[in-house]
Amino acid sequence: MSKDTTPRTMHIGEVAERTELSLRSLRHWDEVGLLRPSARTEGGFRLYTEQDVEKILLIRRMKPLGFTLEEMARAIRDIETVLDDGPDTGPARERLAEVLADAATRREKLERQLAMADEFLEVLGERLARRG
Repeated sequence: MSKDTTPRTMHIGEVAERTELSLRSLRHWDEVGLLRPSARTEGGFRLYTEQDVEKILLIRRMKPLGFTLEEMARAIRDIETVLDDGPDTGPARERLAEVLADAATRREKLERQLAMADEFLEVLGERLARRG
């Protein structure tokens, strides 16, 4: 008895629910070439694999850091290159090291912005409490 090695596929609605993204975002990412689904039904409906979902989650994690679609697409390609572990992974690894450093800097900026937002909430709360 042979085992079916075809990866399980999911329709866009299931992927949207699992990734907490809108159908619109997933369709847009397909249209601009950021992340194309692995397959389509005969009727043209998008079919995603678990590997596609992993990439989507990676992109979703990059979005709050302000990376452009092009930067995210390049990072995804470089990650795939490194994971394939071919002979020419050096340039991809170097670019990913730059992305990692850039992401750390962007995260620090977000932390500072979040601290300012927390201060604002505290000040506003204190002022409202004085009036009540």
